[in-house]
Amino acid sequence: MVDRLVNSEANARRITMVESCFGSSGQPLAVPGRVLVGEGVLTKICRKKPKPRQFFLFNDILVYGNILINKKKYNKQHVIPLEEVKLESLQDEGQLRNGWLIRTASKSFAVYAATSTEKQEWMAHINKCIEDLLRKSGKKAVEVHAAVWVPDSEANVCMHCKKTQFTVLNRRHHCRNCGTVVCGPCSSKRFLLPNQSTKQLRVCLNCFDKLSRDKAQQNSTNINYLRNSLKDRSESSGDDDSDDDDNFVPSTTTPEQVCTRYN
Repeated sequence: MVDRLVNSEANARRITMVESCFGSSGQPLAVPGRVLVGEGVLTKICRKKPKPRQFFLFNDILVYGNILINKKKYNKQHVIPLEEVKLESLQDEGQLRNGWLIRTASKSFAVYAATSTEKQEWMAHINKCIEDLLRKSGKKAVEVHAAVWVPDSEANVCMHCKKTQFTVLNRRHHCRNCGTVVCGPCSSKRFLLPNQSTKQLRVCLNCFDKLSRDKAQQNSTNINYLRNSLKDRSESSGDDDSDDDDNFVPSTTTPEQVCTRYN
């Protein structure tokens, strides 16, 4: 189905329409080989509260944005390469039903569909696009994904010290490594998380200690590996460069011897 639409006029018109809905606030989406597979409104769990977002599934990227005028105008465009995406189904809980996690290396979040059927179709189409993309590119799926942030409403006190209550003065912060809601003193440390940023990010004290230990252990392993490598090279070099001919025996051998969708 996707291959049939690659060079079709209908596909080109649909992609142009999506670009026009985002206007100058969005990036160009029309590239060779790209196909718009489907679109629809999903409820995204944001930091403050759940909000409706317009999603567009292409054969290589997932795009979403804020709805200003439904089917006419969107802003704050986000583009997610599908080769980074991993989906995880969520159990229904209270009013939150038909949801799943969209995990990427730099950001992870939960979305919810209106019906169970819609959820199944979205997940099936996204997973099929990911599978086809990885197969054609020969790349491996990303193994490290960012944590899903705990919504502010689920934490009235710091999830680290269990003491500090959040107020207008005591603001909530999120650990970029585990996603928990913590107070300022319990997230005073920063650590480099290469998958998320080139700058050091705010992390809770638990994660800082664990990440620091892991880094120290990795550095120690690298140093030991380097030492052993140099030792082996030195020993090998010594054998090869030996001028000791006391045990030389002349040779006796001779010279011969690799939602909504569009149909």
